[in-house]
Amino acid sequence: MKRESPEIFDTNSTDRKFTRRELITASVSGVALSHTIVSWGATPSATLSDASEIPLYYASLLEVAGLIESGNLRPTELTQLQLNRIAALDGNLHSYVTVMADQALESAQQAEAEILAGQYRGPLHGVPIGIKDLCYTKGVRTMAGTTVLANFIPDYDATVVARLEAAGAVILGKLTLCEGAHGPYHPELQVPVNPWDATRWSGVSSSGSGVATAAGLCFGSVGTDTGGSIRYPSAVNGCVGLKPTYGRVSRYGVYGLAASMDHVGPMTRTVADASVMFEAMAGFDVNDPTSLAEPVQPVESGLQLGVAGLRIGFDRSYATKNVDPEVTVAVIDVISELERQGAEIVEVTMPDVGSVGQVWYDIETVEAVIANAATFPARADQYGPGFRQVLQYGQQVSGVSYARASDLRAELSARIHRMLAEVDCMVCPTMATPASLKLANPYLEETDAEWESLVPNDIFSKPFNFSGVPTLSVPCGFSTGGLPLSVQFVGSRLSEATLCRVGYAYEQANVWYTKHPAI
Repeated sequence: MKRESPEIFDTNSTDRKFTRRELITASVSGVALSHTIVSWGATPSATLSDASEIPLYYASLLEVAGLIESGNLRPTELTQLQLNRIAALDGNLHSYVTVMADQALESAQQAEAEILAGQYRGPLHGVPIGIKDLCYTKGVRTMAGTTVLANFIPDYDATVVARLEAAGAVILGKLTLCEGAHGPYHPELQVPVNPWDATRWSGVSSSGSGVATAAGLCFGSVGTDTGGSIRYPSAVNGCVGLKPTYGRVSRYGVYGLAASMDHVGPMTRTVADASVMFEAMAGFDVNDPTSLAEPVQPVESGLQLGVAGLRIGFDRSYATKNVDPEVTVAVIDVISELERQGAEIVEVTMPDVGSVGQVWYDIETVEAVIANAATFPARADQYGPGFRQVLQYGQQVSGVSYARASDLRAELSARIHRMLAEVDCMVCPTMATPASLKLANPYLEETDAEWESLVPNDIFSKPFNFSGVPTLSVPCGFSTGGLPLSVQFVGSRLSEATLCRVGYAYEQANVWYTKHPAI
């Protein structure tokens, strides 16, 4: 029998609200989804006793998935709401460089028809997300943050895009990033604005992904991370960011920065949402020679196992030395909470990573020259001054310097792997400080001192790009100035399920994931 699809709310509004109880009821305890479809517009069967309301755009991915699956929300309605919110707010936030309104509505209509026909694909089906503009999208320009590629329209989708679409996700558009995914922005393109405080840094390369996710302009996004570019914008925008094991998510069709360190992963508002996106994105890809053949282990189904009996590593000196006192207190509180839940806290020793910054830069810039060989130096004048300077530096790195850096990377990585083998995961800050004041001129590769003001201590990011191990960044509080703070869980190769299990246990014991910027 054909199902009716009544108009259940005004799609010109961006303020539809649900109680948290309604959302949890629809998504069955917020994690595991049921598989019973009812008619569009039906009322949840459970008694709703929680009167507190949250706007739909700040619901979690799994919460709106539950509403879609239960028939309380149509993908077309949700997609139109998101497009309306982008149109209303993103002129000031600059998180999207290309909005794919027509394609998004067409995808939502297809998802809606499939769900009505009983062909529900899973929790991403009909849910709007954003894609970093580093990932190829068939028929839609992919600029990689630079005007050199302003007219580049791929004729195929990146594997990660194809897999998310195969899971039923609705792509709202392409998200802003630094030029070439490195650091400075191109002066002809906009810089994303931190929704918590417009005077503060919004993160590096995946800044558009962080801003859009935090501001309720998508229910999850794709980011990439070569030296912190999932983790920094997740930290300063108050999001969850999962940097998977190197090779766990295909890089095919993702414009490269440094091929040996590029990671692709999800950015969301909750750990459970990140686990759902990760499972859809991950897996072997014959088109990516670095893709890992091991089967992807289930993540979401194990989130509620808790941390009792797990060994959690902590190097107090590494995690607190030269770290902002508010960050230190927040991270130690994380350790205390995990211990309260039954985890065993184990003292570990992080290898000396004091020289990681320069070593990383030598390797990254050389590989960036290779990644941009089709347009640099032939079209160097079309690059912004900051990224052009990065590439020029890479051209000057000697073979001896690159070899020395590679040897140091290999040694450090081996030490990290041995240290992580002793525990189920390690805890440290994502960043040493809350978000710094943004640069007066974000388009230039300025003095070292000015750039170091953004990330004064990168020893919490780059070592794990060197070693390729997975990390999970989770909000862990706020500074006295109201800026998000972030903790990082680091694990051995292919330990994403354990990291998400630990991150979820911590997240659910606190209220940080329920806090959103007031925009």
